Amino acid sequence: MLSVLKSFTILSISASILLAAPAQKQDKELKEVLKMGQKSSKLLLKTLGKNMKAHMKKGGPLDALDFCSNEAYSLTESVNKKLPQGVRVKRISLKYRSPANQPQPDEAKVLKAMRSLKDANVVLPKHFVEKVGDRVYKFYKPLVINKGVCLKCHGDVKDTELKRAIAQRYPVDKATGYKMGDLRGAIVVTINKSAK
Repeated sequence: MLSVLKSFTILSISASILLAAPAQKQDKELKEVLKMGQKSSKLLLKTLGKNMKAHMKKGGPLDALDFCSNEAYSLTESVNKKLPQGVRVKRISLKYRSPANQPQPDEAKVLKAMRSLKDANVVLPKHFVEKVGDRVYKFYKPLVINKGVCLKCHGDVKDTELKRAIAQRYPVDKATGYKMGDLRGAIVVTINKSAK
């Protein structure tokens, strides 16, 4: 009986070790995805934020609007060139100003889920990850309006010159009417761990 128990215990321990190996590999991959997602989203936010702040200080909302319409996309692409192969970063929103920021259908579902949570007074996580394929992940960093300066162009725009300039540059603009604390969209980092 004792030898049967020993055999069963050894078999159980061996099975546990075998089952733990894939889990440990997945945990390691997920940690790498989180690290890359945080690093990439931070780089994009820092790059765009620094430039936006400089333009806002230099010429106010109109100068910041010029920056957004003329340089934000190319700066995002320059950030993507600095990232490792298989990693891409972008901004998305359900109420996008530029069609370049329109979410893909799967991303729109995630944004709608985030908005529902926010509307239910749930505190959104700083980030989360969705597995979208074999070794392919999307890291989402929610973007919430937390600075009054954002509302100059994305709130209830009263300045007629600014309103006209937004309409000229963005004829399909949906990105106004926000209030402090609203979910603006997200930064999405797509990470393909198979790409080397």
